Amino acid sequence: MSDVWKQSTLRALTVPGGVVLVCAAILAHTQWIALPGPSLNFLSYCALLGGMLLAWRFHASRIFLALLIVYLSQLAIGRLAPLHGRVWIASGVALLGVLIPLNFGFIGLMQERGFIVSSVAPALLFIFVQSVLVAVLAGGAEPAARLRHAATYVLPNYVFVAFAIAGLLLLGRFLGSRKPADSALFWSLVACLLSLCFHPVMRVSAAYWLAALSILAISIVETSYLFAYHDELTGLPSRRTFNDALHGLEPPYSIAAVDIDHFKSFNDTYGHDVGDQVLRLVAGKLAGVAGGGHAYRCGGEEFTILFPGKLSADVTPHLEQLRLAIESAEFRMRGGERRRTPRGRDRRSAGGRVRTRKADAIRQLARPVPTEHISVTVSIGVASCISAGGSTEEVLKAADKALYRAKANGRNCVEIAPSRRARRAKAEGIA
Repeated sequence: MSDVWKQSTLRALTVPGGVVLVCAAILAHTQWIALPGPSLNFLSYCALLGGMLLAWRFHASRIFLALLIVYLSQLAIGRLAPLHGRVWIASGVALLGVLIPLNFGFIGLMQERGFIVSSVAPALLFIFVQSVLVAVLAGGAEPAARLRHAATYVLPNYVFVAFAIAGLLLLGRFLGSRKPADSALFWSLVACLLSLCFHPVMRVSAAYWLAALSILAISIVETSYLFAYHDELTGLPSRRTFNDALHGLEPPYSIAAVDIDHFKSFNDTYGHDVGDQVLRLVAGKLAGVAGGGHAYRCGGEEFTILFPGKLSADVTPHLEQLRLAIESAEFRMRGGERRRTPRGRDRRSAGGRVRTRKADAIRQLARPVPTEHISVTVSIGVASCISAGGSTEEVLKAADKALYRAKANGRNCVEIAPSRRARRAKAEGIA
C-alpha cells in the first residue's frame, strides 16, 4: 500500500470520526437505544458547549467556528421555521446545503492562528451575514410549501457537488497534515450532509447533528493527546510515549539508539529550516523500520527504536537496511538556501561594502540556482535484554555506549552492545 494510504493514515482518518458517525447511524436507524428527540437535543447542547469551551481553552479557532456553523444550521432547520409558524421549504434546505460546505471549505483553507481578532472577526462577520440571510428566508416561508414526511429528502444535485468539493478539499488537507482537526472537519461535513438528507425525520436528523458536534469536540481531545505523546515536527511518538512503552516491556527485547551524524553542522551551515527537513527525512525512514520496531524521537537529533520480543541478532539486519535507506535517500537543497550572511561584528560592515546595482541584482536573480545534494547518515547502537534480571536503564546505557562506538568508528554504521553476561564477565576480569 502507498505511503498515502498506509494503515496508520487510514486509522487516523477513520478513528474516532468515522466510528462516531457509524454509531450515530446505528442510533438513528435502529431501536437498540431509543433516545427521544429532547434527549438528543440535550446531548447536542452538551457537545456544543463542551466543544466550544475546549476550543477556547486550547486556542482551536477552526473547530470553534465549525461548531458554531453546525449549531446554527441545526437551529435553522429545526427551530427557526416552527417559531415563525411556517414550514421549512425545500429552497431553505438547499441553501443550507450550499452554505455548510462553503463554510467548511473556508475553514479547511484557514491556518490555525488561535483567537486573533484579525483572523476570527472576518469569519464571524461572514457567518453572521449568512445567518441573517437564512433567517429571512425561513421567516418568509409559506405554509403551502409543506414537505412530505418521507424517510429521506432528495437534495438538488448541486448540493451534492458542493459537499463533494468541500469533502475532497478537507480530505486533501488531512492527507497533508495528518491532524485530528482536519479529519474531524471531514467527518462532521459528512454528518451534516446526512442530517440534511434525513431532515423530515427529526429524530434521525438530530442524531446526525449530534454526531457532527461530537466529532468536532472529540477532535480537540485527540489533538491535545497528539501534542502530549507525539513530536509535532516529525510526527513520531515522543519521549513520553517511549517511557510509557518501557513500563510494560518484558524480556526479550532490543533497544536501538539512533543519532544523525554531524547534525549540528547542518544547522550551522544551512540553517535550522534545513535541519528540520533533515529531521523529518530521517523520521520518515525510521517510521517505516521493519522487524516489528517502533521509532520514537527522544530529543534533538536523537531517536530510539524499540523491538519487543527481538534480540540484537534479529534486529541488526533491519537496522542495517534502515541505515542504507537513509544514506541513499535523495535530499537536495537549492544552493541559494545556504547561510552566507556574516555573523557577529562583521555583519554591518559587510552590508555596507556590498552594494549591487539594480541591473546586476536582476541578472543575479535571473540566473538558475544550482541544487546541492546533502548526504545524510546515521549512527546506530543496539542492545538487548534476554532475561528478567536486566533493567531498561541498563539496556539504554548499553545502547548509548554502542552508539558512541559507532561514532568513534567513523559514523554511518551499526554497533551491537555486548550481552549483559559478557559485560559482567568483562567487569569481573578487570576487577
